[in-house]
Amino acid sequence: MLTLQGEHIYLRSLEPEDLDFIHTIENDENIWELSSTQTPYSRFVIKQYLENAHKDIYEVKQLRLLISNKNHDSIGLIDLFDFDIKNKRAGIGILIHDKSNRQKGYGSDALQLLINYAETHLDVHQLYCNISEDNKNSLKLFESNGFIQIGLKKDWNYVNGSFKNEYLLQRILN
Repeated sequence: MLTLQGEHIYLRSLEPEDLDFIHTIENDENIWELSSTQTPYSRFVIKQYLENAHKDIYEVKQLRLLISNKNHDSIGLIDLFDFDIKNKRAGIGILIHDKSNRQKGYGSDALQLLINYAETHLDVHQLYCNISEDNKNSLKLFESNGFIQIGLKKDWNYVNGSFKNEYLLQRILN
């Protein structure tokens, strides 16, 4: 089991007992925009996903870790996705689910842990993320952790009857 220890939180591999937490997140319509989700996920589908969560990032091209606070409460998820071995890059995304846990340094701590892991253990050269133009907190989080805006995708996502722009941010690691 992968565990990365930070100052305020730790990241760990997904476990079967995370079913309820992940089911809640994946079925929260308020955050579907972040993951481009269109439909709810059943408990059965999430259970199957958790049964395969042990698979290697080199095989599935994704690594999802649970963010826990020092009290061992599940507070969010952080992902590496579209892992590209040849070009040494991956996308990165983070979600702190409960708004009361935001703006406390948990996201920054988790992001820094996963950046360090990607660089030292996966030999990733660059990370990128896609953030909606109106998600000021996420833009601030990633920029404060060394990501630079490299482009604006106009009318990129269709959300609630209108188009939204999305920034592409990138961080070169080594």
